Amino acid sequence: MEWEIEDKELGTITFRRSPRASRYTLKISEGGIVAVLPWDGDEKKMLSFIEDKRKQLLKALDKRPAKTVLDESTDLQTNTFKLHIFCAERTNYYMTLEDGILHIACPVNTDFAKEQVQEILQDLLGRALRHEANRVLPFRLRELARKYHFSYTDVKITKSKTNWGSCNARKGINLSRSLMFLPDHLIDYVLLHELCHTMEMSHNEHFWRLMDSVTDNKAKLLRAQLKNYHTI
Repeated sequence: MEWEIEDKELGTITFRRSPRASRYTLKISEGGIVAVLPWDGDEKKMLSFIEDKRKQLLKALDKRPAKTVLDESTDLQTNTFKLHIFCAERTNYYMTLEDGILHIACPVNTDFAKEQVQEILQDLLGRALRHEANRVLPFRLRELARKYHFSYTDVKITKSKTNWGSCNARKGINLSRSLMFLPDHLIDYVLLHELCHTMEMSHNEHFWRLMDSVTDNKAKLLRAQLKNYHTI
């Protein structure tokens, strides 16, 4: 048994009664909130529970937005290219990156609502992001390391959807291909963040002083700006 309510801040909340549920639970699914009640549960009690968890739910929604549906109307701009999806008289999918535009041609009458189609488009977009990340990010990392006198052992481009970047104890740096969705100054912030970790692994006072020294004392401001973006 399911029903929905609308909340000005939280959006659509789906209420679901389950004979298997023994307690009230909340989860994020595809960018929305699902509230699961025991079969004989009380809606007012669930609403009170939601209110108690409102701040945590808002943060969770911010971190886990709904999946982007890619189709002919998608208006997506990355750091180095704009996405153009279109249908053509063909039987397969084709991708080309020219003059700052990623063209993805799809077969005529493609049903963009199908999960299989979305997987194909996400894969093609992911390949383009990885190509551009490999072209741009290692070069920029070398430039910043040279400018601010950092050293690192290697750099790898990853598919990470949870972290923009990371640095290990061996001074190896991992960078998510999703960085290509950020503007230049925030890409630099993430790269500098990982370079600073080559000198200080913890997020302690020393680390943030180091970050301020390479960002004109704007580390906190840039960190706040980065929170407005999400890995895809």
